[in-house]
Amino acid sequence: MLFKMIALVFMLISVTMLSAAKTVDQVDLNRYLGRWYQYAYFPTKFQPKDAALSAADYSLDKKGKIIVINTSYKDKAGTQILKQVSGKAHAVDKSNSKLRVSFFWPFYGDYWIVKLDKNYQYSVVSDRKQKYLWILSRSPRMDRDSYNEILYFLEQGGWDIDKLVITGIQD
Repeated sequence: MLFKMIALVFMLISVTMLSAAKTVDQVDLNRYLGRWYQYAYFPTKFQPKDAALSAADYSLDKKGKIIVINTSYKDKAGTQILKQVSGKAHAVDKSNSKLRVSFFWPFYGDYWIVKLDKNYQYSVVSDRKQKYLWILSRSPRMDRDSYNEILYFLEQGGWDIDKLVITGIQD
């Protein structure tokens, strides 16, 4: 009986490890800082559904912690703020691709960078269980080739792309 229990535990651990999202190898935080626009996302309970435009601003405080300011706008021009929240994040390991972010202490969430453009023009962020997903871009617009490349990556990685809602400006 004990052997069966141990085998079951190892099986569950293996399945959990296989289903976990994989992050990029390395992120240069200094290049990652700045403004990112949400181009598409999996809708969440904590994010306004009626926002015309959403952006995230990342900077460092004096202690090296990442300051996060998420802003949702009523208009596509980004002049009328609908909602704004600020939080802090920190890297979990030296790769800087796995972050923990908190907007309401003591609660933290995963911020895993699972795909990153070599020129830091787009980023795909998720969590270890692939429940949440954000496609971010340095501009409210994203070229079609980049978006299709991201969609292919997501499909291959097991994300349900049918849940994606595009919020960026489409050409």
